[in-house]
Amino acid sequence: MNFIYFSPHFPRTNEKFCRQLKERGVNVLGIGDAPYESLSEGLKQSLTEYYRVRNPENYDEVYRAAAFFAFKYGKIDWVESNNEYWLGQDARLRSDFNVPTGIHAEDVEKFKNKSAMKAFFKAANIPAPRLAKVTSYDETLAFIHEVGYPVIVKPDNGVGACNTWRLNNDSEFDYFFSTKPPVPYVTEEFIDGDIVSYDAITDSHAHPLFESMTEWPPSIADIVTKELDLAYYVAAGVPEKLRRLGRTAARTFGAARRFIHLEFFRLKKPRNGLGNVGDYVALEVNMRPAGGDTPDMMNYAHATDVYRIWADMVAMDGRSLPASGQDHFCVYAGRRDKYAYRHSHDEIMQRYGASMAQTGENPPMSWPQMGNRFYMVHAPDEAAAREFIAFVQERI
Repeated sequence: MNFIYFSPHFPRTNEKFCRQLKERGVNVLGIGDAPYESLSEGLKQSLTEYYRVRNPENYDEVYRAAAFFAFKYGKIDWVESNNEYWLGQDARLRSDFNVPTGIHAEDVEKFKNKSAMKAFFKAANIPAPRLAKVTSYDETLAFIHEVGYPVIVKPDNGVGACNTWRLNNDSEFDYFFSTKPPVPYVTEEFIDGDIVSYDAITDSHAHPLFESMTEWPPSIADIVTKELDLAYYVAAGVPEKLRRLGRTAARTFGAARRFIHLEFFRLKKPRNGLGNVGDYVALEVNMRPAGGDTPDMMNYAHATDVYRIWADMVAMDGRSLPASGQDHFCVYAGRRDKYAYRHSHDEIMQRYGASMAQTGENPPMSWPQMGNRFYMVHAPDEAAAREFIAFVQERI
């Protein structure tokens, strides 16, 4: 099997996916912009060959790299980056090289554009906030007055929380409309709820081989723009109501043979037309793993190996690793170098060292979202998880 792994060096979890593919006898062919010498030794050993491109945004360069691999190794069976940013490049390569697995160019918009997702949520009978494309000033303002302030405005095709704002009144809308970047935007009614994700690895029938739930902070955008401390956790289990919605969404979107990350609101108060307290409302679909070190956190929470499960899916459309039955919480707490905290690193390690899963420095690219340093622990329940977060992030 010939597998083109686009950007195998970033995010850093990609190296673990490559290693597991290699262990299953898959021919892993890397395309990326990093110098070969800068790749880790582990990644070098996982790749059969690496083709460096100067600009991965330039499809002609990327196409030539893939054509070289096809000429040298034969038919390409898979193309994947496990990175939302490269979803379009992945899809174009699959279409141009007749790769049967994964999303193709003609289907990619429903996964990239937030406005296109709404039709699929409606088809799946999954409640979702009202949304409209930002068009003329008058039309957009009319929609906002219909749903009422506050509203969220964000790029229709955006990654993470980049260039996302909450607008609370007409003055803020006027400023947004006059200064917004020259890209398509959408505006969406604001939902007062916790953000949770349904994460899964699916087989060729979009049936889950692995499932997990992560609870996120209310606004990643606020984490970035206000330089707050990030904290979140992977839960011990998946509520049945969320499991049903996640599975339905995966089938409706045709999310087969992928690691998927589906985001939902869990309502804090009743919302007419959407549900009651505790009900789930769809936010968006992401055809890639959760960001940062979250896949590692899933491993710690469920005593498993999602990289191995994913590679099994690729190699045999199944799963060889049994469930451990040892589920608990795994909690992330980040800190920023610019702030003074009440408890030192040594105090944190003294109190939580026995349950510490990971700690270390984040790469500079992740500092705005993840913080400079992070701590990650096992926790028996949600109360213990919140206690750990409060201890690590308490400031002087």
